Amino acid sequence: MFELKWLWQNLEGNRTRYVIALCLSVVGSSLTIVNPYLSQRIVDTFIAGDQAVQNLATGRGLLVALCLGMIGFSLLRTGLAYFTTMQYEISSQNMMYNIRIYLYNKIQGQDREYYDRNRTGDLMTKMTGDLDMVRHSMAWIFKTIIESLTIFLAAVIYFLTIDVKLTLWMLILSPPIFIVAFIFAKRVRPMYIDLRERLSQLNTTTQENISGNRVVKAFAREEFEIAKFTEKNVNYATANKKAALVWLDYFPYLESFAQGFNVVLMLAGGYFVMEGRITFGEFTAFSSLIWAVSNPMRNIGIIINDIQRFFASLAKIVDIYYARPSIANDHNPVEPRRYEGRIEFDHVRFKYDSATVLDDVSFTIEPGETIAIMGATGSGKTSLINLIPRFYDVSGGRVLVDGRDVRELELDELRSNIGMATQDVLLFSDTIDGNIAYGDPDLPEEDAKAYAALAAAHDFIVKMPEGYDTVVGERGVGLSGGQKQRIALARALAVQRPILILDDTTSAVDLETEEHIQRSLRELEYPCTKIIIAQRVSTTAQADRILILEGGRLIEEGTHAELLAKRGYYYDVFMLQNEGIGRQVTESGQE
Repeated sequence: MFELKWLWQNLEGNRTRYVIALCLSVVGSSLTIVNPYLSQRIVDTFIAGDQAVQNLATGRGLLVALCLGMIGFSLLRTGLAYFTTMQYEISSQNMMYNIRIYLYNKIQGQDREYYDRNRTGDLMTKMTGDLDMVRHSMAWIFKTIIESLTIFLAAVIYFLTIDVKLTLWMLILSPPIFIVAFIFAKRVRPMYIDLRERLSQLNTTTQENISGNRVVKAFAREEFEIAKFTEKNVNYATANKKAALVWLDYFPYLESFAQGFNVVLMLAGGYFVMEGRITFGEFTAFSSLIWAVSNPMRNIGIIINDIQRFFASLAKIVDIYYARPSIANDHNPVEPRRYEGRIEFDHVRFKYDSATVLDDVSFTIEPGETIAIMGATGSGKTSLINLIPRFYDVSGGRVLVDGRDVRELELDELRSNIGMATQDVLLFSDTIDGNIAYGDPDLPEEDAKAYAALAAAHDFIVKMPEGYDTVVGERGVGLSGGQKQRIALARALAVQRPILILDDTTSAVDLETEEHIQRSLRELEYPCTKIIIAQRVSTTAQADRILILEGGRLIEEGTHAELLAKRGYYYDVFMLQNEGIGRQVTESGQE
């Protein structure tokens, strides 16, 4: 079975320990027949036998030895059970640790398309609840199966050595129990698959609500979100109860059959004692071991219940385990080199699912050049820059960096030559200094301050309670949008990459701060090709060239003055943003 092979593969380094645990489970469970055997000897020799009184008078040493043997084997089984459980726990915990590391690395290595398709809450459920269910199965469910099966077989074999006919009478109830268990397993498995999906939806809703709490409060939608969460919670609770209560449909049958073993023993066993077929001591052995037959049968439902949960969870984990990114980062060692920064888009087309985002886009950016990109929302600006570091691959055409197709470059090398400040600013729960130095953990504090100054962030940082050692909250809670943008810009500048991509990173700052940032970008001490997405003409005016996108196509290209003279999209944006002075500037430019 594939699932068991997968588990065995991931037990590497702990296989010997786990096999030892399985063997000890078999040994420890087999020892359950020892005490009933000793009890049989005591009853037949010293209590119910023909020579019981005489044996009690002359064989007290044997009686003491048998009693001490029962105590000794009980202690041995207890100690063995403890040691065995420890081996199961250690091996399963080690396995879970290794798998979690592997899964995390797999998720980190996935491309952007994978994150577009998979919900954060679902991934979190796989990394926590599903993985813990697999560990629980390895440590307890498989242990229970092995021990129940061993105890059952040991008891049956021991019974057969006493009396075959009585043993067959005892086992007459086994087939009906297996039939009920099979029907139960077939019915409950799809329920747990559905239950697992509802749990994922519940976690996704919770994660979105918590991460978006500011928006929720801003629109006073707490009641709506509570209602939405309640709906998901009710769905999960309903599915959970349905899966749990289905057990009650089969429990009476399994329990009745399990209790039936005692009835069979009393009737058939009592009859055989009266007939002299078995001794009273042998009947006592049957009585003391009847649980070894009935309990495994009684536990079948519980085991099946947990096994179905195990398979549902394992299927989700395997989805991550064998996921293969279409854009793979192989981490092949290459000679580190610094790019010149020449970028070329050669008849680039890009589709997301079936929607065309970019269509036949061609342009070239020379090293050290500053290019601004403008366009209406949805025109493809962010998609265009995402093709340079290969967050996505083109559907047609080529993106070249320093004359080489980015698909031929090692991802680590390519991305180590690109600094980015994205539109959606994400700051980690760390100090401000740690956030700025995220791309270069060895960055000296003085350099972090210098780049913060270039990004117009130094002044507000030093006014914070602990300056650069101030810990910002999750995603930068406690900072304004403009402050987060400036820290993100400082982070992108600090790595000193030859290609710098800024996606609308000054939209939340005032004009004076923006002017300071633009001046800093023009006066960078290291050579850098800059690509700036912006909506403000004040941001794009000083660029060497401005590209205008519309509907995924490049419709205008030129300098600030050239685009004003064309009186197209750029001219319209300029007039809207500079109403009242636009005409004067235009006329003076024409003169």
